[in-house]
Amino acid sequence: MDHVYLTRAGSQKLFDELDALKSERLKISRAIEEARLQGDLSENAEYDAAKEAQGYNEARIADLESKLSKVKIIEDENIPGDKIYIGAFVTLQDLDTDEEITYQMVSPEEASYEDNKLSILAPIGKGLLGHAEGEELAIQVPAGTLNYKVLKIKRPK
Repeated sequence: MDHVYLTRAGSQKLFDELDALKSERLKISRAIEEARLQGDLSENAEYDAAKEAQGYNEARIADLESKLSKVKIIEDENIPGDKIYIGAFVTLQDLDTDEEITYQMVSPEEASYEDNKLSILAPIGKGLLGHAEGEELAIQVPAGTLNYKVLKIKRPK
C-alpha cells in the first residue's frame, strides 16, 4: 500500500474538508429533490446542476477517504535535520536575483504556492531533496534553470 505522507496540519485540513463535503450531501440531495418536483427532468437545468454537484462531491469524498486511509504522519524525529527532506523548511538564495525565499517541503496533497509549501514531486522540490546547507544547486524546470544556494534547513518542532 502506498502511503500518503502528510504533516499533522495537512492531515487535519483533509479531515475538515471531508467533514464539510459530507455535510454538503444533505443540501445537494434536497436540491435534487426540489428539481425533481419541478417536472420534466430532460430540460431541467437545476436538476442537471444538482446532479453534477452531487457527482463531484461524491468523487471528492471517495478521493479524500482513500487518501486518509493511507495517511502516514510525518514524524520529524525520524528524519535527518541536516538535509532537505519532506517536512523541512528550507531557506534558499536565488543566485540570479539575490532574493531569499523559504519553502516547506510537503507532499503533493499539501502543496500550496500561496503558503510557500512546495511539493517534493514538483521540479524544484525534486531538485532540492537530499541537499545540505551551503550547497549551490542548478535545478532544471520547464522554464529553464534555477540557481539556488541552500542557506538554512530547519525541521518543525
